[in-house]
Amino acid sequence: MVTLDRLVNVLGGYGARLCCCPVAREAALRDVVMDDPADPRGLRGDVYLAVGVESVLEAIERATAARASVVLVRGATPPGPEEVAQAENGPVAVLLVDPEVSWGQLAGVVYGLVLEGRETESGRGPTDLFALADSLADALGSAVTIEDQLSRVLAYSSRQQGADRVRLETILGRRVPDQVRDLFERRGVFAHLAVSDEPLFVEPDPEHGLTGRMVVAVRAGRETLGSIWVECEEPLSDVRRTVLHDSSRTVGLHLLRSRASADLERQVESDLVIRLLEGTPDAAAVLSRLGLPPGRFRVVALQAHIADERHAALLLAFERATTGFGWSRPGRSTLFSNTVYTVLPGEDVETARAWIDGIRDALPAQVTVAAGIGAPASTADLPASRRESDECLALHDVRPKPGATVAYDESWDDILILRLRAAAAAGRAPARGPIADLARHDAAHSTSYVATLRAWLETQGDLTEAAERLGVHPNTIRYRLRKMADVTPLRLDLPAKRLAMIIELAVADPQD
Repeated sequence: MVTLDRLVNVLGGYGARLCCCPVAREAALRDVVMDDPADPRGLRGDVYLAVGVESVLEAIERATAARASVVLVRGATPPGPEEVAQAENGPVAVLLVDPEVSWGQLAGVVYGLVLEGRETESGRGPTDLFALADSLADALGSAVTIEDQLSRVLAYSSRQQGADRVRLETILGRRVPDQVRDLFERRGVFAHLAVSDEPLFVEPDPEHGLTGRMVVAVRAGRETLGSIWVECEEPLSDVRRTVLHDSSRTVGLHLLRSRASADLERQVESDLVIRLLEGTPDAAAVLSRLGLPPGRFRVVALQAHIADERHAALLLAFERATTGFGWSRPGRSTLFSNTVYTVLPGEDVETARAWIDGIRDALPAQVTVAAGIGAPASTADLPASRRESDECLALHDVRPKPGATVAYDESWDDILILRLRAAAAAGRAPARGPIADLARHDAAHSTSYVATLRAWLETQGDLTEAAERLGVHPNTIRYRLRKMADVTPLRLDLPAKRLAMIIELAVADPQD
């Protein structure tokens, strides 16, 4: 826990000096607020940054209104004896800061010291939202949950006394149960959070195991970042409601700092992964920077969407793929165009499928996920594995199978046909020859020569099996083959001719 004494000692190195101190030096400092005359809401916090205020007495007055323990004033004229005596009788310590130190530098030091310098008994710092949830729960005397805008749990207090079924299910599932979320939707809770900064009481619902909640939105400007939920059977008192309201700003600051840090880490990781997938001579160094061990890898290409909305679900998938520290997740990911690419260590295809299933399970139920897995590759072959994952992903459009994940080494034959079909679509398929001749004859005379030839070729000349496939007598197959020879020269005795014909048939009309 950061104390006033610690703050004074640290800021002393930045040209700050303690002007007066009617507050105990052991006073705990938990949060920081900055003077903002344009904000009509009352600011509250332990450390008050009096930006733009040059009068010490005015700074003290504003800090007192914010219930601060200490106020920082930059560039102010040192107070006279009478002002010092008046300040000593007040509730706020005053730190005068040298004008050569910018507010930007000062704010960075203070925010870093106060918000990141304390630890809980478990050793977690306050940037871990769990510590903030614990502090808020202690202040309110009730269990607290901090959630994002999709009702996923970001943190929860260790206080569990009287926890209802909804809280337990929410913590275990890491998100609010769907039926409870639907209940909140019907009651207009989310509509309230979208437009109001005031706490709202949610009535109990015994049928769902809900004892009651007080909830307030967490916002950064106009953007809703999440919400704070307090378990309570009846509305909080005015004092505790004010504490909850004020805490939303502190939680918002934590979420912003966390998101900024995570976004920076994601950008660095994304750039490095793109270098690997495009091919780079220093691949070994890039792997080391990503924290990946040398060895074999698979590249996963993943797309996600909700109905016709292609972007929101994809961003959620990318966020999920990059959530957690490097040591707590196996792969490294990038978001390129409309696809999330992930480099996963190891050759086992089932490990890759399990990772994809984990992403799918973590997303809302209405999100559709499609993925392709490239073949095992060395570092130098990662660009090839990336192309293979793209081609596997493309198979979902050719033969959509919900929930199925295509792996290149299991479906290379389908990929080959897909490549040949792409070449055929570009006008490179033969317009004349045996297959084209037979197709025209079938269209003109209602014969089944193309189907018969396909069955004979695919069964490697086994008349009985080909006849069973077509539902005819083997003699019918013999007869049709003789009649085909009258239409076009087949030359079925030549292996190269047979191979060329079966490839053309597969590309022109694949039998999935």
